[in-house]
Amino acid sequence: MVTEVEEVILTRTQREQRTQRSRTATAFVSFVTFVSFVSAMAAMGACARQETGGRHVRIAVGGQNQMVYLPTTLAQELGFYREEGIEAELQDFAGGAKALQALVGGSADVVSGFYDHTIQMAAEGREFVAFVTMLRFPGLVLVTSPQSADALKTIGDLKGRIAGVTTAGSSSQMLLTYMLQRNGVAADAVSITAIGSAATAIAALEHGKVDVGMVADPAFTLVHRRNPGVRVLADLRTAEGVNAALGAHAYPASVLYAKGEWIRANRDTTQRLARAITRTLAWMQTHTPQEIADKTPKTFRGEDDALYVEALKASMPMFSPDGVMAAEGTEVVRTLLAGSMEKVRTATIDVSKTYTNEFIHGR
Repeated sequence: MVTEVEEVILTRTQREQRTQRSRTATAFVSFVTFVSFVSAMAAMGACARQETGGRHVRIAVGGQNQMVYLPTTLAQELGFYREEGIEAELQDFAGGAKALQALVGGSADVVSGFYDHTIQMAAEGREFVAFVTMLRFPGLVLVTSPQSADALKTIGDLKGRIAGVTTAGSSSQMLLTYMLQRNGVAADAVSITAIGSAATAIAALEHGKVDVGMVADPAFTLVHRRNPGVRVLADLRTAEGVNAALGAHAYPASVLYAKGEWIRANRDTTQRLARAITRTLAWMQTHTPQEIADKTPKTFRGEDDALYVEALKASMPMFSPDGVMAAEGTEVVRTLLAGSMEKVRTATIDVSKTYTNEFIHGR
């Protein structure tokens, strides 16, 4: 029989157990609520990242100080990458071949380089795809050194001479090789050496280290202004110059390209990158060379701003107005490469798989 004292003790114990159970339940509910809150916040963050496309992208540039890659730099200076939710890391390399190596090696995600590299890689069974086009023409100039100007009047005169290109295996070398063969000069009849771009290329030409050099603006305009006697053997900045030197009306050059697998895994990011570049190209078409120069970093303009503006005026025709790749131009590039590279000549290549316009205004 339970005594009155025992009943009081029992009642107190039950109350304490009920209280403990209540606290435990409350704590569990609070924990579940906290976990749900954290999960919801993480989901919201992931959703926000997906919506904004806020992603770090490593872009290897084949010589950022060359005007042929200017849209890549301007997109950053104008804030278009950021507005498209892209954190762009621009990596500067001595030439397009070096930029391609970075992509192949995995230290870059995208290359700002010449389109022909996608065809060269296709010849090796590798899928690299250009997804926005910046240049309709190569934008390079084959110019003599001051010392060789009198002796070299045509490309056919280059037999036994020294020619400078940006880097070995670069697009500048491929173009030079094709022009030599087109003018009856065997590729091995000319000594090819790497002279880089900008200051190193200018020095090689002005000091007579090479007889001719493949250079882009603003380097060409600077050499020509300081040495009016130099001779231009090929000017690939305009439609007329490209037709005279290559026998073609178009030659797509600078593009953004990446591995096919990267594009498929990062379609939203690819779309945003393409949009940033097309916005830049449209901006360039509606602004003066002076306004474009004002947005270009001083390190790329050089000391003479007027000279840079002059170079821009001469080079504006080469920039694509809309970022679209012209199918006929891709066939010209393949034909040119086949004429100078055995691996392209003997390979079966579906050129349509080396580029896409699907990220350009939904094409």
